[in-house]
Formats: sequence, structure tokens, C-alpha cells
Amino acid sequence: MTDANCTSIAALRGPVPLSHLFLRNFLRDGDSAVDATCGNGHDTLLLAGLVGARGHVWGFDIQPQAIDETGRRLAGAELSNRVTLLQRGHEELAEYVTVPLQAVLFNLGYRPGGDRSIITRPGTTVAALEQSLTLLAAGGIVLVAVYPGHGGGAEEQSTVDGWAARLDPRTHHCWRMGQTNVTPDAPYLLLAQRSL
Repeated sequence: MTDANCTSIAALRGPVPLSHLFLRNFLRDGDSAVDATCGNGHDTLLLAGLVGARGHVWGFDIQPQAIDETGRRLAGAELSNRVTLLQRGHEELAEYVTVPLQAVLFNLGYRPGGDRSIITRPGTTVAALEQSLTLLAAGGIVLVAVYPGHGGGAEEQSTVDGWAARLDPRTHHCWRMGQTNVTPDAPYLLLAQRSL
């Protein structure tokens, strides 16, 4: 096999690369998706590339720095026209998005490199998760990177885990995925898929 035939496989360290693996398998050209926590724009950029020229992404973040950084990344990749950036809390998701979604992505906690006192909160996160479910197309997924190890993270973990555990298994398939060779408070990924 030549190098041209090989594809690079990212190291699956932590929940973000794992979420990207799922997104690459679930999203297609023309799909619609939401990045519920833009942060530094890496996930938004990936989503914009995956939905193609016919698709669309909505990106939410309450921090102006997050929206600015995400906008710069998208402009640099010439993908700005595929994304609507909103400096709003993700709990307002359903006010701005009405189309069926194939994927909604949450990366909880704080923005890397940003103010660590600005974190996602259990109440607004669960409100956004509930809205996400109402917008999911059949077979669509909600991915949640959960970070228990920071201040406020354990409370959010408990709330999000409880939300996922209460989903009806007849209408949603729920998975919790984390590395087994790490500390108990290490980040992990939750996936909820709407049944077909």
C-alpha cells in the first residue's frame, strides 16, 4: 500500500477526536448541524466542511471572543457562507434553528485559552439538549463532550448523565464512551441518536 492510499487516523485521546469520528460518519453534503459551544471554532470548522456547500451550520457561544475566533477560522478556510454564528446561549437554540438537524455538538466546560470562570451550566445545557432532541432528524445524533474535572464540572456531569439515562430507549439510543485507563474524572463522550 502506498502513502497515497493511506488515510491519517487521529489519536482517539479524549472525547473530541471520538466525536469527530462519529461526525465524519454521520454527516453528508447538504446536512444541517449545530455547534452548541463554538469555543475556538475547531468543531464549527469541521462541521462546515462536512455539511458541504449545500448544507448549513449554526454556531452558538455567549463569548464574543469565541464568535470572533470561530469567524476567523471559517473565513480563513473560505467556509463562512455555510455557517450562521450567534452570540447567544445554546439554551436559545430552538429560537434560531427550525430545520431538522443531523447532528448537534456540545463541548462542555470552559473555552480553552479563555476565562475559566465562564463555563457551561447544567440548567442551560439540559435546556439546549432537550431542544436538540426536538430538532433531530430520524437517525440524527447529539454528541456531548463532558468534562467532570473542572469547577462545576461534576454537577454538570451528574445533570447530563441523568438527562441521558431518562431518554426512552424506544425513541433514542444513548451511549456513554470514555477511556478506561484514565482517572475517574476524565472527560468522556455521550451520544444520543434518534431512532430511525
